[in-house]
Amino acid sequence: MQRCLLVAALSASAACAGSSGNALPTHASGNANAALTIYHADDDSLFSGDAQGNVDAGRAVVHEQRQVDVQSGRHTLRIGGLPASIDPEAVTVGFGNGAQVLGRRIVLARGNADNALAGHIGEHVSVTGSSGATIADGTLLAADGNGLSVRGNDGRVLVVHDYAAVALQPGAVNGGGSVLLDIDAQSSGARDAQLTYGTSGIGWRAAYSATLTGGESCKMHFDPLASIANRSGRDYDGANVKLVAGQPNLAGGTPRMFAAKAMVAQAAPAPMPLQRALGDYRSFTLPGAVGLPDGTVTLTPLYAARDVPCQRQYLLEAASVWQPPKPQTDDDRNDEYKDQPVASSLIFDAPDALPAGMLRAYIVDHDGASELLGDGNVPDTPKDKQVEVRLGESFDLRASRERSAFSVDQAARTIDEAYRVSLSNGGDVAHTVTVREHPNRWRAWMLVSSSVKPSKQTPDTLEFAVNVPAHGEVKLDYRVRYTWTAKDE
Repeated sequence: MQRCLLVAALSASAACAGSSGNALPTHASGNANAALTIYHADDDSLFSGDAQGNVDAGRAVVHEQRQVDVQSGRHTLRIGGLPASIDPEAVTVGFGNGAQVLGRRIVLARGNADNALAGHIGEHVSVTGSSGATIADGTLLAADGNGLSVRGNDGRVLVVHDYAAVALQPGAVNGGGSVLLDIDAQSSGARDAQLTYGTSGIGWRAAYSATLTGGESCKMHFDPLASIANRSGRDYDGANVKLVAGQPNLAGGTPRMFAAKAMVAQAAPAPMPLQRALGDYRSFTLPGAVGLPDGTVTLTPLYAARDVPCQRQYLLEAASVWQPPKPQTDDDRNDEYKDQPVASSLIFDAPDALPAGMLRAYIVDHDGASELLGDGNVPDTPKDKQVEVRLGESFDLRASRERSAFSVDQAARTIDEAYRVSLSNGGDVAHTVTVREHPNRWRAWMLVSSSVKPSKQTPDTLEFAVNVPAHGEVKLDYRVRYTWTAKDE
């Protein structure tokens, strides 16, 4: 029989019941409000809508205030509703004056929704049978694979084997783990417990949308969003969220969890996040409370959308930057190619400090529909620094490269080498192709001649901006000379 845990305060929450636990004399009631500091994560499994199995990517630090009922003297207190992927070594609980925590034990959920009741031992529940009628109502004492133990209002304990759903009271927190506290209190009564813990299964990254306009002049409507994934095994309703951009060392391990399929929730329009420096990193504090149900990816604005100037680059790059330990005089290097596609990239200056994330570039087609040009990663980029995102390969632009001359003069200690790069354009629009070459037979070289004046020259790079007309072909010829001394041999 399918059994479900229904949390009255969280209308979208549903998890299957059945977890082991022991009755305790006192417990903490749930508080849906929490403050989350969520760190950047780039693991696609965290954000995938069809991820299956264990997901332990992402990291967050959670601060919660729970109202608890304590007894005078030394006793055990259970605080439930913790995420399935909690870091057990990063849990702290404080009560202020009048109560002292002498020890704590973390009861871990077994990693799937069938154990969601583990964090609710000692709380009031209502158990429903398959017919929809209430078959037990009272305090949950135990839950295991064989059923539930519930103490009714008359004091009798009812053991339930066959049930359809377990409903918790408003304010209960959905989660499968709990912490057992050995505390010593000066007096009995209700207290506020300050609970802090770390968990995996929660992470964020930027999601940038760029709709290109302006034709060859390249302008784009730039819409930066924060994408927040929660696969922690715990719902967070009305949370205060701070996002941390940068790459702190997060080497601590956390238990694995089972990921359900994710839904995607679009947050309502809101004021922009408050950006601040946070040590070596940057933080973005979201305005207002945010709901982060388990198994969802929530999108919320990071900056206001705006129009940004950009540049389209078509790049052909041969070899890579490399310097040999001595001059390479052999004649058997294979660095020629035929009919190679030309890479297409989008370049722009960061209008703000851009956290790492994925950029998706779109173009408006003739029928008015926005079509995807391609997507690529944006690294952490300070404001006004250049961003280059490779979108794909051009269908119409093709290239071939052949070595047209090679000679070595051992006595003069020189190498002369020449190449021809042929570029063709099968489209209706002319393009400028950047041909990037890396002379790497030796570190000392000079450009002897070229049919196109280089647009850039560094100790390890030659670049040529070659105009390729529509339905046309252009050839680039260049020659370099390497020189060395006797001590270089």
